[in-house]
Amino acid sequence: MKNIFILVIFLFFYGKVEAVSPGSANFELYKTLLTGKKIGIVTNQTAVVGDKHIVDFLQKKGMEIVRIFCPEHGFRGDADAGEIVGDYKDNVTGLPVISLYGKKKKPSVADLAGLDVVVFDMQDVGVRFYTYLSTLHYVMEACAENEIALIVMDRPNPNAFYIDGPVLEMKYSSFVGMHPVPIVYGMTIGEYAQMINGERWLKNGMYCKLSVIPCQGWTRNMIYKLPRKPSPNLPDSISVMLYPSTCLFEGTVVNEGRGTLIPFQVFGHPDLKNMPYKFIPHSIPGMSKSPKCMEQECYGMDLRNQYDEVKAGKRLRLDWLLVAYKNYTGENAFFLPFFEKLVGTGQLRKDIEAGKSEFEIRASWQPQLEEFKRIREKYLMY
Repeated sequence: MKNIFILVIFLFFYGKVEAVSPGSANFELYKTLLTGKKIGIVTNQTAVVGDKHIVDFLQKKGMEIVRIFCPEHGFRGDADAGEIVGDYKDNVTGLPVISLYGKKKKPSVADLAGLDVVVFDMQDVGVRFYTYLSTLHYVMEACAENEIALIVMDRPNPNAFYIDGPVLEMKYSSFVGMHPVPIVYGMTIGEYAQMINGERWLKNGMYCKLSVIPCQGWTRNMIYKLPRKPSPNLPDSISVMLYPSTCLFEGTVVNEGRGTLIPFQVFGHPDLKNMPYKFIPHSIPGMSKSPKCMEQECYGMDLRNQYDEVKAGKRLRLDWLLVAYKNYTGENAFFLPFFEKLVGTGQLRKDIEAGKSEFEIRASWQPQLEEFKRIREKYLMY
C-alpha cells in the first residue's frame, strides 16, 4: 500500500509518464495529409498501431489505400532472408501487394500511377545492413521522380543508444548498405530519411517531398522492446540487441545461429572445436531453409548472457569475430567475398588477417565516425 501511495503522489505532482507510441498512432498530426488522397503504403507485419495493423487502422479512419508495397520478408513477414517475393493479392485486405524484394527493388512509374501520396511504415533496427533502409532509399527516389509526397511514420530504434563500426566506403555500396554511415548509426528511420534528403544521396541529388510523423514518449537512450518481431530471424530483444555484432558472421563461413530458434544469439562452425558451445543448424521454413553448416555439429559460443554487457558497453562486439577467426582451423577461407559489402570496407578483413588488435582496428574508425556524428546532428528529432 505504501508503494501505491507513493506512485499516486508522484503522478499527482509530475503527471503520467507518456507511453511510447509510433508516429502512425498520432493520427491528428497527419490526417489532413491523407484525407481525400489515393494512398500507397510501404509496410510489413511490424506496422502496428495498438493492436491493429496500420492498413486496418487507416481504412477504419476512412482513408483510401489503393495498393501495398512490401520489402524483404514480404508483407506478412514470413519469407526467409534473401528469398524472392513476388507480386500478389493480400488474402485479408484484398489489396494488391507489389514486392520491392523480387524482380525490382524500386517502385516503377506504373506502380505509382494514380497515387497521391505514399506512406512508409516499417520497424527498423538501426543497423546499416538491415535492408529496410535501402527500400526506403528507393521509395524516396521513386517518389521524387514522380513528384509524389512521402510520409514516413517514425518508430523507435531499439539500437539507437550507440554509434559504432566502420563508415561505409561508397565503392562497397549495395542493397545491404547504400550510404556512408557506420554499421550502427543511432537514428530513427524518420531521421535517416531526412538525412538521405538533406545529404542529397538520392540519384542526381534529387529531393523527395518528405514528411516525418514523430513517435511519442521515446528517448534515444531508452532500451525499447519491439512490439512485433521485425523479421523472422530477429524473434526477440536479445537477437535484436546482438544482431549488429553477430551479423558480421554472415560474411564468413561461420554460422550465425540461423537454423536454430535463437538466431544471432549464437555462432559456430564444425572447425571451431576449441569453442565452448555446440549446436546443429537445421532447415527451418520461414526462418532459414538452407543455413550454413546445415545438419553439422558446430562449435562456438552462446551469447545470450551477453545482452547486458552489450547494452552497457554501447559498442559492437568485435571480439567475437576476432576469437572465431583465431580459433578457426578449416581448409576453406574464413571470410567470404560478401564480407566487404556487409561491413562496408575493405580494411577490416585486412586488419584481422594482419593480426591487429581490437583497439588498433577501432582507432582506425574514429575519424570517419566523428565526421558522421557531425553530419547526423543536423537531422536528429529526439
